[in-house]
Amino acid sequence: MAAFVALVRKDLQLFFGDRRAVILSFAIPIAIASFFGSIFRGSGGDSEPAKIPVAVVDQDGSAISTAIVAGIQNDKNLAVSMPSLAEARSSVQRGRTAVAAIIPPGFGAAAGRAFIARGERPQMEMLFDPSRAAELGMVRGMLTGHVMEAVGREVFNGSQGRDLVDETLRTLDASGMPAAQQETLRNLLQAVQRLNQQAGPSGGAPANVMTVPYTVKESAVVSGNSNVKYNGYAHSFAGMGIQFLLFTAIELGMGILLERERGLWKRFRSAPLSRVMLLAARGMSGTILTLLMLVVSFAFAMVVFRVRIDGSVLGFALVAISCSIMAATFGLLVSALGKTPAATRRVATFAVLIMVMLGGAWVPSFIFPAWLQRITVVIPARWAVDGLDAMTWRGLPLDAAIMPTIVLLGFAALFAALTLSRFRWEET
Repeated sequence: MAAFVALVRKDLQLFFGDRRAVILSFAIPIAIASFFGSIFRGSGGDSEPAKIPVAVVDQDGSAISTAIVAGIQNDKNLAVSMPSLAEARSSVQRGRTAVAAIIPPGFGAAAGRAFIARGERPQMEMLFDPSRAAELGMVRGMLTGHVMEAVGREVFNGSQGRDLVDETLRTLDASGMPAAQQETLRNLLQAVQRLNQQAGPSGGAPANVMTVPYTVKESAVVSGNSNVKYNGYAHSFAGMGIQFLLFTAIELGMGILLERERGLWKRFRSAPLSRVMLLAARGMSGTILTLLMLVVSFAFAMVVFRVRIDGSVLGFALVAISCSIMAATFGLLVSALGKTPAATRRVATFAVLIMVMLGGAWVPSFIFPAWLQRITVVIPARWAVDGLDAMTWRGLPLDAAIMPTIVLLGFAALFAALTLSRFRWEET
């Protein structure tokens, strides 16, 4: 045990002996996590939510299309402009606008006929930036609601709707519809006629008979305490913390490779120390350093950005320690599989970047294809980020930390086993 402690102390003294490297090791993840946290901090507090830039080109000018445009302009999630068709196309092409909706001539009348008697449905063209396809789906859904409300309100209450009802009644006999359905539709349209007459200037009926039949209450679900708001810095520091833990582990592996090139590991083996003890000591020093980095990063986030452990403190400690053990054993695996320090550093850095990207540290994993989302369950970074999120801003109890801890320790055991089986004690 004395030899084990001495080996660990030696690694820690070497790390803290380079003051500039120590400062950069702690400062860089804090700076990058602060930057990403300021971008993805969510819609809580007084920050203005980002709006989707949308262009609307109304080539119809009917009462229905005007009502559609008014509804879109009042939508708090959209930043609406009204350019010409050429300007809208150019804006989408240049990436300034996510989606441009083109309302063609005759759209209102055709949409009203389709609404009443299942006539031919008009087509609305939507130009979109292919790099922002996710926003296209959101805009399409919001636009559908505004179109349905505008068409329904006009059919039941507006002057254009009266004309459409009258026109449909005049042509109903020639529609080719079965007699029973014709009679049912005629009764319905005649009732709409009477409703429109009552809604006129002398009528007492309410002005808006047709409207969206529900409202939405938006409630962000975070921790069990309703007073706690989402803090995007918690997720950012979790993601960047895991990334730089793995980068530090790469440096651990590079140090071992350099020592092996110099023949130090061959001399270590000549000492009365077992192979397992030598690797375990290096793993322990790596665990201490990576855990210290994670703790310092979150301490900074707690002081500066008010990040809190709203879940279990014990669960947070379990996840943090298991993250550090996983990172340290990953560094040992790098040293076991690597040949030259230069080539190994490039490959290992690429592997870490892929892991943290698929783990949801950079961008939300829901934007990935379905097949890729299924693959992320075998990425240790995902379990690390999910575990830290669960214990911080999600405010989940201790049991939510059990599975991430087990999985991370499982990855650590796998990395350690591969290291023991593949580690070379001297250059070949």
